[in-house]
Amino acid sequence: MNKKAIISVTSKIKGEEQDKIEVVTPGKFYKKGNSFYAVYDETEISGMEGTTTTLKISPEKVSLIRMGTTSTKMNFKNKLRDTILYNTPYGMLQLELETNKLDINMNEEGGHILVDYSLGTLGDAIQNTLLEIKIKTQ
Repeated sequence: MNKKAIISVTSKIKGEEQDKIEVVTPGKFYKKGNSFYAVYDETEISGMEGTTTTLKISPEKVSLIRMGTTSTKMNFKNKLRDTILYNTPYGMLQLELETNKLDINMNEEGGHILVDYSLGTLGDAIQNTLLEIKIKTQ
């Protein structure tokens, strides 16, 4: 199974509707083992042109892997607290990531993921973010 898909990614700071960022882009969607994968190229709109994003979707965990001009691996799993490295063209950041809630509803035709997570640099204020991902195969 390797299908074309439309992938919609919406990110917003919890409680601040005006700061919502939404990207709708074509990509690929497939299943390998017990995991689904969605792969798409970032655009200029996201500020990460030249980066490929892969979403590895397991029954209880989602990994967001970026490779290219921006590189990182973010693991979302209920109540998981993790330290991540976020490599940008402007330098490397060390961030603290905590998944507050993760809902996954995925099948061979695509699906829906909702992640409520907190993210911040060590010692700075934590930003609570809602990430919604919709995948629809074509």
